[in-house]
Amino acid sequence: MKKIDGGVCAAQGFLASGIHAGIRKNKTKRDLALIYSQAPAAAAAVYTQNLVKGAPITVTKSHLSDGRAQAVICNSGNANTCNADGPEVAEKMCALTGARLGISSSDVIVASTGVIGQKLDITPIEAGMDELCQGLGRDGGPAAEAIMTTDTRKKEAAVEFTIGGKTCRLGGMAKGSGMIHPNMATMLVFVTCDAAITPKALQKALSADVQTSFNMITVDGDTSTNDMLCILSNGMAGNRVIGESGEDFNTFCAALHDVTVTLCKMIAGDGEGASKLIECAVSGADTDQAARTAARAVVGSSLVKAAMFGSDANWGRVLCAIGYSGADVDVNRIGVWFESVAGRVKVCENGAGVDFSEEEALEILKEPEVTIRVSLGYGKCEATAWGCDLTYDYVKINGDYRT
Repeated sequence: MKKIDGGVCAAQGFLASGIHAGIRKNKTKRDLALIYSQAPAAAAAVYTQNLVKGAPITVTKSHLSDGRAQAVICNSGNANTCNADGPEVAEKMCALTGARLGISSSDVIVASTGVIGQKLDITPIEAGMDELCQGLGRDGGPAAEAIMTTDTRKKEAAVEFTIGGKTCRLGGMAKGSGMIHPNMATMLVFVTCDAAITPKALQKALSADVQTSFNMITVDGDTSTNDMLCILSNGMAGNRVIGESGEDFNTFCAALHDVTVTLCKMIAGDGEGASKLIECAVSGADTDQAARTAARAVVGSSLVKAAMFGSDANWGRVLCAIGYSGADVDVNRIGVWFESVAGRVKVCENGAGVDFSEEEALEILKEPEVTIRVSLGYGKCEATAWGCDLTYDYVKINGDYRT
């Protein structure tokens, strides 16, 4: 397996486009994206667990009931959530896309992101459909830009791998910066692949993957209403069809996880106002769940996040977060290290502080990527979670987000 360029267009048969249709007031920002598979594809998705769900979630769930799709239409600038005509507008977006591409509207996935509770005008989307479809090409960058809201950079990743002697490619794009908290996949993520795989196997792989990828990131503790992770795999690589178990399935899952974890880190590191990516790697737990729970609590702690912003080696906040996380741990066995490219320093052993150089710790924590290593000291299970620091800019961004 190797990392490659291309994002959602890395796989055979996938084209993408992104334009400014006029949904957003800022004319310099793209706001309408399209992904198209030149062949029908197996499809699967996971969605937000928030009880308040955007209309696109409802429509996409219905469209994917047969495990097939061929296109994705997504707008930014408006979430199409909590609107009486929301489902109608989402269905219209699919109908416009299907008619222009010559496919059934039920084979279109629809997604929206942006402000909640404002009606989404279909007019600019309808007017921009010709330009959007005419712009379809092998460069996924414009599409990745078009789904951004408060993101400061586009997020793309792709890998190449082999199944049964056939070269396969899997790539993805994501948006996510705020309202990011583990509870399925709190952002929008679109993954494409050219491997042949059954819809059931695809859903199994995706549902399992999010437990150790997108469910392990947090920015601000808010689970959004429009979160969706979709994957399309069109079989154009020509491999034997992947089922729900076996070596081929495991290889596919490994490729998927490589891409999703890369996108996870991009999302966490680009958290609203963030200045650094925080990774918490927990080992020595007696169950996977305990390791995941502890790791998520550390990166989700506002006090830990604030300490990381100030490059303050306040390890007591790490223990505090683990203590209230609900994970079954023996606090008298916990060890903590801070680590970055600048070095590594041990700050806690057996639940108590140890002598360490504050100056050395400061240099380590100044780096843009910091790892908090935690040993729970009594098991073989481990987990990793990703988050970011909490800065003054987070409040500024969200204080005037709508206006």
